[in-house]
Order: sequence, then structure tokens, then C-alpha cells
Amino acid sequence: MQNGRVLGVIPKTHLGNYGEFYEKRTYAAALETIEEMELFGQKAPFGNRLVFCCREMPLFAVGVEICEDLWAAVPPSTLLADCGASILLNLSASDEAVTKVDYRRMLVKSQSSRTNSAYVFCSAGAGESTTDVVFSGHDMICENGTMLADAAPFGAGYCTSEVDVEFLSRERRRFARKLFDNTDIVRIPFSMDVAETKLTRVFWKTPFIPDTSASAAERFDQVLAIQSHGLAQRIKHTGAKKLLIGVSGGVDSTLALIVSKEALALLKRPAEDVVAVTMPCFGTSPRTRANAEKLCNAIGISMREINIGESVKKHLEDIGHSMDVHDAAYENAQARERTQVLMDLANMHGGLVIGTGDLSELALGFATFNGDHMSNYGVNADVPKTLIRAMLRYFASKSGDALREVLLDIVDTPVSPELLPPKDGEIAQVTEELVGPYELHDFFLYHMLRRGAGKSKIIRLAKYAFDGDYDDATIEKWYSLFIRRFFAQQFKRNCIPDGPRIGNVALSPRGDWRMPSDAQPHAFL
Repeated sequence: MQNGRVLGVIPKTHLGNYGEFYEKRTYAAALETIEEMELFGQKAPFGNRLVFCCREMPLFAVGVEICEDLWAAVPPSTLLADCGASILLNLSASDEAVTKVDYRRMLVKSQSSRTNSAYVFCSAGAGESTTDVVFSGHDMICENGTMLADAAPFGAGYCTSEVDVEFLSRERRRFARKLFDNTDIVRIPFSMDVAETKLTRVFWKTPFIPDTSASAAERFDQVLAIQSHGLAQRIKHTGAKKLLIGVSGGVDSTLALIVSKEALALLKRPAEDVVAVTMPCFGTSPRTRANAEKLCNAIGISMREINIGESVKKHLEDIGHSMDVHDAAYENAQARERTQVLMDLANMHGGLVIGTGDLSELALGFATFNGDHMSNYGVNADVPKTLIRAMLRYFASKSGDALREVLLDIVDTPVSPELLPPKDGEIAQVTEELVGPYELHDFFLYHMLRRGAGKSKIIRLAKYAFDGDYDDATIEKWYSLFIRRFFAQQFKRNCIPDGPRIGNVALSPRGDWRMPSDAQPHAFL
């Protein structure tokens, strides 16, 4: 009903007739045809194939089923969702029993996920008869398998949340599944005021990291397992004798080192098959140099040092470049020399160069083309910077004193390519001062690629999630930079090495992200 008008009447399709339920004694199941009936002096369509469509917001379309319908092998809501309903409502009288609440949650999350919909479940509660059963008032709102609100049994008896129907529509377009003929669906239009309201649902600052410690620990272990098994298979396939890693004392090379050791363990090969190489040059700071050595010692891997300073000086001299000009050529010459050293060592040892660059750097193009951009297998290519930092903190919590100390210091060290000389022994080139905070860029990346959001929505959500951390102008500034770099740097992503896909946000040109190098960013700005 809306404003006193009966829009439609939906009967129950699947009648419970087991245990405490005897519905077939009194009721008949819904027919597969749409009839017309009179209710409260009004004529309205009657049937289980009604979709209520909002004129002002076409993506807001409502389908309804009743209680037991959700428990059926093929719930009516499956058809309704397939025919356009983005919001599925279930008015239920689901009595309570031990363990039933978990099963009910599972059903709601499963149906929401399978239909790419928002499933709203509302059950009877206080005030119902308790002659033989008790009703708990369990209410849920679930979006595409994610529980947004859950009024626990015997609690408030209601819950509220916002649902992103644009995201649901994008998911349906992405999977492009069509199961049913929708010719017998009746679409009933309705009107409502559409206005921007205050957000109440939670949007995490770090969407790549689960919100609970238990879920996060499970996620970190899964990521490491995918990375290490992917690398192990590549080692077996190529017959690689050694793994070559440039160890900088930063978070990316640290995770790559841990992954490499784990992959070798899966193959029952010694950690000595990892060749960790540190290549100090003009920008290397004492802190990162020391951490690289401490890290290798703590995890039992020998480290080799090759100072590339003289090689780079000679190269710059050969091309007529002054050592006093600290431009892109000065910086990139160091990165490319490091890659050349690693590639040549790999040839010497019959090994693979393990790439350390991460998803955040790929998105921003913050890598030297044919420098650290290149490797034989990039184990971190689908792991964003915020997730890497969290993983290292997690590994630190499970490690002995020596490894814990160095891992935590590595996480706390400012991210830097260290291609400019230090100032007073400290890192002079801080990445997040140049391109912006990675927590913002990862937030932008997630909502643009995973949820298909545009500029206005991303900025609105960022202002909401980071309220008190960044002002509006700062968020808008870094969003603009993110978009411009994301589009301008596609040419680097179009020729990246192989690497394991980790999650639903990936930038491999052979898989999830196929975009021409000269695509324009205007639509996102």
C-alpha cells in the first residue's frame, strides 16, 4: 500500500506443512497467473509475479515473497529479481528455535548474493501468541550477500539502512544472467519523493580489510595462500632454481620475501633458494638499509649487497646527464639499474625475478616503466598497499621478538622509492606527500572498480568515511589526482608481468581490466 492506495496483493507461494506448520489445512498456494481482486473497496492485481517500480528512480524496483517462500528450492524472489526487482521484501512469521537464527541469516545472505539484490526480511515478534512457539522479531537487511543491518532476535524489532541500487544494477550487468521469461510479470508503477539523506550505514575507510579481527586474520591467511601457491606453481612450471628479490626495507619487498619463502616451503625447498639483493644508491636511507638486513636475518635468508651507485653514475655520464639534476632520468636510471642487476642475476642462477609492486602502485602508475615495473612474476600485483600494511602487522603479531620488531618498523617507515638523496640521514622522498595518502587512493580504487561508483558518489562516501581525517578540499584534490594518474598510466598496466589474482579488484590487462592506453578520464572528473 502507498498513501492509502492498494498497489498490489501478493499471496504466499510455498505453504509450510511440516513440524509446527499446518498451512495447507486453511490456505491455497499462489497461482501462476495474475488475477484482479478487490480489497478495501479498491481493485488491485493479485499474484506472486508483481514488481513495483519507482518512476523517479527506475533502479528502485520491489518484489515481495512471504516467509516459507525463502526456504523453497527456487524462491519466487529469484524470478522477481531476474525480472528487475532490486529490493526483495519478505514479510515473515518465522518462529524461533535453537540454531534457527543462524540458518535464517544464511538463507537471507545466500538469496541476496545469488540474486544480486537487497533482501529485506521482517519477522513477527513481541505480541504474538506464545501458546506453542515464540516469535523473536528477527529483522535483516542484506545487500548482495553483505549484511547491512541485523536486528537480533528479541531485540529492537526493527532495523534500517541505505541500499545502493546502482551497485546492484552494476553487478547484474556484470554477470549478465537471465534465467526466466518475464512476459507474465506485471510491473506496477509508483511515485515517491527522492532526496539525498544522511547516511547511516558503515563505509569502512579500508574496504580491502575486513572489519573484525577474526575475519581479517582469515583474509590475510587466504591472501598469503593464493600468492604462495601461485608462485609455487610458476616455480614448478619453469624449473626455477632460485628466486631473486630486490629487498628495499619497504613493505612491498617484505611481503614478497615472505611469499617467496612460503612458496618454497610448499615445494619442500630450502629458504636458501631465495636470493635477497639490496642495491643501495643515492637515495637509500640508513633506516631502510638496516631493516632490509634485519628482515633477512630474522627469517633466515642470506642477503647480498650490490651498491649500484658507481654504475648509475657511469650511465648518467654516458648519456650526458648531470649528477646535480635530480629529474625523472636521474631517478629512473636507478630503478632500471636495479632491475637489470636482478634480471642478470636470474640468468646467472637459473632463477625468476619476483616482482614486488602492489595494486595501489599499479593503479597510480607509481613505478618506473621497465624498472621496478618489470619482473618474471609479480606476487603483489593484486594486493593494495593498505592490505599489505595490515598483513605485515598481522604476521608481526604471530612472530618472535626479532621479526616482530623489524616488521613493525618497516610498516611504520614512510613509503618511498628512495631515488633522491636523504636529508640529514632521513628519507627525503615520501610517496604519500607526492601522490596522496594510500588509504584514500585504495578507497577510491575500491569504490570505482568494485562498486562501479562515479565521481559524486565516491567523493560523498569518502567525505563520510574520512570525516575528521581529511577536509573536503583535500579529498577532492587527491581524487582528481587519482583519476588523472589512473587513466594516464594505463600503458604501464598493459604490459605488466603475470601475477596471481587475489580479489575482486584487479588490474591485469589479460583479465579484469581491459582499457586502451589512451582512454580519457573526463567522465570521472
